[in-house]
Amino acid sequence: MSATGRPTSRDVAHEAGVSQSTVSLVLGGKAAGRVSPATAQAVRDAAERLGYRPNLAARNLRLGSTRTVLLIVPTLTAPFFGEVYRGAARVAAEHGFGIVAYPWPDDAGPADSPFAAPHEAIDGIIASSLATDVASEFRDTPVVMLDSDPAGDGSDHPVPTVVFDVANGMRAVAAHLAELGHRRIGHVAASIDQWTFHARGEALATAVKALPGGSYTRASGALEVGSARDAAGLLLDGPDRPTALVCDDDLIAAGAYKAARARGLDVPGDLSVTGFDDVQLATALEPELTTVRLPAEGLGAEGMTSLLALLKGGDPRPSPLPGELVVRGSTARPRTSG
Repeated sequence: MSATGRPTSRDVAHEAGVSQSTVSLVLGGKAAGRVSPATAQAVRDAAERLGYRPNLAARNLRLGSTRTVLLIVPTLTAPFFGEVYRGAARVAAEHGFGIVAYPWPDDAGPADSPFAAPHEAIDGIIASSLATDVASEFRDTPVVMLDSDPAGDGSDHPVPTVVFDVANGMRAVAAHLAELGHRRIGHVAASIDQWTFHARGEALATAVKALPGGSYTRASGALEVGSARDAAGLLLDGPDRPTALVCDDDLIAAGAYKAARARGLDVPGDLSVTGFDDVQLATALEPELTTVRLPAEGLGAEGMTSLLALLKGGDPRPSPLPGELVVRGSTARPRTSG
């Protein structure tokens, strides 16, 4: 132990039965190809048992690096972004990096730095579910985008982007409803100018219109229960009422539930409802919501992995992360032919 009573790397080495240099390689994120996986895990386990934390300030001074990444998200209140942070922080910790989360609303334009000198405070940026120009003020800072337009700004050097395969997720929703017998399908869309919502809407419209007798209607609202209720109401009050409402988000689905019940419609007896994301709200609703589960933690982890590759001079090209249709009680066969 050090004079302060805190465990040192020597203590970790003794606990794990390895050399101090091995501890440095493992906890410095440089073990790949140099230390066996079993030995690396033994070192990490020993560090955890002892409560060891590396002296980041001293190490960063030696490396000429802050070992800090800025994670920019639209909000800190949505559970989805908590999972994104969890995944990014897990991978960052494995490589000796720290994560600073910074909220920046999607409609606020390019983000201002929370640091007086960004180039001295951070090594890179991960921006989740925001426009591609959000980090334009951070010149010469490596950036990875999450859940953003993979085509970027059309430049010759697009920003590396990690996305969900939301189009296939929507196609799975449409196929599930079609198998139940639905043909009149309404889309309660998020009125947010984001790639992910454009991709969801295009995939759903195409899939429904390809069904024999398929009918697609659409109304949009803010990502908020009251606005979603009003948008769903427009569809339910229109001619040829949909037998199913497909919602861009689980929160929007909660608004659709309210609109249905205000009109005396039973979910799913009179109206099937689906969501997207599979946040905790999906199982808090009654009946529980059929939705598409997106691996938010995996998105954060893959984003941090791509940023690490970028920092090492690589050219990361991550594959889309697949979603999973989770069928619950909010969908059923229509009472009458769709």
